[in-house]
Amino acid sequence: MRHMDLFSSIQELRGIGPARAAQLEKLGIRSLYDLISYFPRAYEDRTKKCTIAELQADTPACFDAMVVSHPHTAHIRKGLDITKTIVADETGKLHLTFFNQPYLDRSLVYGETYSFYGTLRGDYSGFEMQNPVFESEAASGAATNRILPIYGLTAGLSNAVILRAVRQALDACLMELPEILPENVREQYKLCGAAYAYETVHNPPSMEELGKARRRLVFEEFFVFSAGLELLRGRRAQLHTKPYTDTDLAKFYSALPYHPTHAQFSAIGEILSDFSSGIPMNRLLQGDVGSGKTLVAAAAAFCAAQNGRQSVIMAPTEILAEQHALSLGPLFESLSVHVVLLTGSLTAAAKRKVKAAISSGEAQLVIGTHALLTEDVVFSNLGLVIADEQHRFGVSQRTALYEKGNAPHLLVMSATPIPRTLALIAYGDLDVSVLNELPPGRQPIDTFLIGEDKRERCNTFVRKQCQAGHQVYIVCPAVEESDLESLKSAEVWAETLQKTVFPDLRVGLLHGKMKSSEKDAVMASFSEGGLDVLVATTVVEVGVDVPNATLMVIENADRFGLSQLHQLRGRVGRGRDKSYCILFSSAQNPDTLARLRGFCATNDGFRIAEQDLAQRGPGDFLGSRQHGLPAFRAANLQMDLETLKEAQTAAANALSEISPDDPGLAALRKRVQELFSRQVPALN
Repeated sequence: MRHMDLFSSIQELRGIGPARAAQLEKLGIRSLYDLISYFPRAYEDRTKKCTIAELQADTPACFDAMVVSHPHTAHIRKGLDITKTIVADETGKLHLTFFNQPYLDRSLVYGETYSFYGTLRGDYSGFEMQNPVFESEAASGAATNRILPIYGLTAGLSNAVILRAVRQALDACLMELPEILPENVREQYKLCGAAYAYETVHNPPSMEELGKARRRLVFEEFFVFSAGLELLRGRRAQLHTKPYTDTDLAKFYSALPYHPTHAQFSAIGEILSDFSSGIPMNRLLQGDVGSGKTLVAAAAAFCAAQNGRQSVIMAPTEILAEQHALSLGPLFESLSVHVVLLTGSLTAAAKRKVKAAISSGEAQLVIGTHALLTEDVVFSNLGLVIADEQHRFGVSQRTALYEKGNAPHLLVMSATPIPRTLALIAYGDLDVSVLNELPPGRQPIDTFLIGEDKRERCNTFVRKQCQAGHQVYIVCPAVEESDLESLKSAEVWAETLQKTVFPDLRVGLLHGKMKSSEKDAVMASFSEGGLDVLVATTVVEVGVDVPNATLMVIENADRFGLSQLHQLRGRVGRGRDKSYCILFSSAQNPDTLARLRGFCATNDGFRIAEQDLAQRGPGDFLGSRQHGLPAFRAANLQMDLETLKEAQTAAANALSEISPDDPGLAALRKRVQELFSRQVPALN
C-alpha cells in the first residue's frame, strides 16, 4: 500500500467514502493520525484454546470443532430466521444456534473444521452456544486465535469496520510517525519505540507486549502534556508586568475582626511573592468549604489597590456577587478602598454610573457577574482578576475578563477540593495554593446515614430546628416526577412537605429550571429568613452563606458523588450554632453503604476528594471539559499517576536540554497543540 502523510484524510483509504467518513467524524476521527490514535477501549483474549468438554457457562472461549450436522435454517416469522447445527471434537458435541444468518448453511460446510469463539449458555437441561464467531482453519487469526481489540462505536459502525480501517492506516503511515520521546528518555524508562507501540496496541501478539505498548503510549501522552505545561509556563515567564513594591498588609490585618489561619497567611504570602516577581500570577486557590478563600482574595485586592491597580472579582450568580459586595464592602470602606457592584439586574442609569467609575479608575475593586464581560466595561488600570467558583466558568469567559487588562495577575478560586496531582491536570499551568484549615469558630458538621424507617424521627428533628429559629435545606436529585418511584423529585416533594408534613412551616422550592430572577428571589427570601425549609436540587451546591441554616437533609444520597455531598453539606455550619447533615438512602449495595458511611466519618474535603477520585474517576470528578482538561486517549488518571510523575520529570529535563532550533521541538509543539485542542471523549 502506498505511504501517506499522517494527517491525510481518512477518505484516502479504501472503502471510506463521505458517508463512512461522517460516521467516523462522530468519534473525532478525521485524519489517519486520528485513526491510529483511536485506541481500543478493551480487548478479548481469543488465544487460549479449550475443548468442548472444558467450556464453562457464561465464560467466552475459543475452541476448534468439526461441523457434524448439515446446518438447517428455519423461517420463524418476518424478521426472524434461525439456523441450527451441531459441532464436535474428540471430547463432545455442542449445539450452535444463529439468528438471521441464513447464508450460514453455505458458510459452515459439513465435515469441515472451524475455529469458534463464543459464550456457552444453558443449565442442566442442556447447553448451547448462540451466534459464535467462526473462521476456517485457513483464515484463522482475523476474529479467532488472537487478542481482539474492541473499539468504541457509534451508529452505523461495527468493530470489524474500524479494525479494517485501522489496519489500512497503520500500513499507510506507521513509518511516518515522529519519535517524540528522546532516545535517552526511552532508555532511562525502558520504553519501546513509537511505531512498535502503535502497531502493538491495535494488534497485540500477547498481553505482555500489549502492556509494554500501552506504557509507552501513556508515557508519551503525559510527556506531551507535561511539556505543554512547561512551554505555557515558559511563555508566561516571558510576559512582564510592573512589580508591586508595596506589599505591607499590616493595615489590612488590623482591620480584620479575627486572626487569619496559618494556611491563609501562607496562601497570601505566595500571592505577594507573585506580585513582587514582575511576572503575571496565574494561581489556583483551592480550599475546603468555609476555609476562608474570600479573605485571601480580599488581601490580594487590597495589595493591588495599594499599588495603584484595580481588581475585579467575577462570581457565577448575582446573589453570590451581592454577598461578596456585602461582606467586603464595609471592610474596604474602612481601608478607604472604593468598591462597586456590577450585575445584570442594575438599572441602566446605575450601570452607566458604575461603568464610568470603572473606566475612570475611581472604582478600585469591582465585583460582578457575567455583566463584567460586555465590551463597554473598560478598566482604567486592571491589575488583578479573581474568578470565584472557577468550575462555573468556561475558559473563554475567564480569558475575556483577563484581556481587559495588560497582563494582569490571575487568581482562580475553587471550593471543590481536588487532589494536588489532579489539580495540575485540571488547571493546566496554574500554580496551586491550598487552604486546609478551618477558621476559628467553624465547627465540624455531624453527619448521619439513615433509611426510610427513620423518616418520622427526621421530620421531628426538622421541626425542632425550625422551632428553635433555625432553617433547613432538603436536597433532592431530581426536579420533576421521576420514572423511578424511589427517587424523590424536588417539585413533588416540596408540595408534599408543605401540604401534609409541615403545613405550619414556610416551605420554598429552588431548582435549575427556574428563571435566574426566580432563583435569586427564592434564595434571597431564604437568606433573609423568609422561609423555614428550602427544598432544592443541587443548584444550592454553590450558594450564598446562610449562617442561620443548621440542617442539611439529602434525599437519595447514593445518587451523588462524595465531593458533591461534601459541597452540599458545606451549605450549613456557617454560623455559630451546631449543624447537622442527614443522608437518606435505601441502597442495599455494600460498597455504596461503605462509601456513604465513610463520608459520615470525616469532614475533611481533601480526604473525601481522594476517595471520590478513586471510586468514580476524573471524568465524573471534574465534570465539564470547560476546565481545558485534555481528552487523554491512552492514559487513565486513576491507573497511571506514577507514570504521570515520571513523564513530568522527563519532560522538564528534556526541555531544559533541547535547543530552540531542534527539529524535535517543532514536532513536540505540534503534538502539544493537537493534545490541548482535542475534544474527543477519552476511551479509557
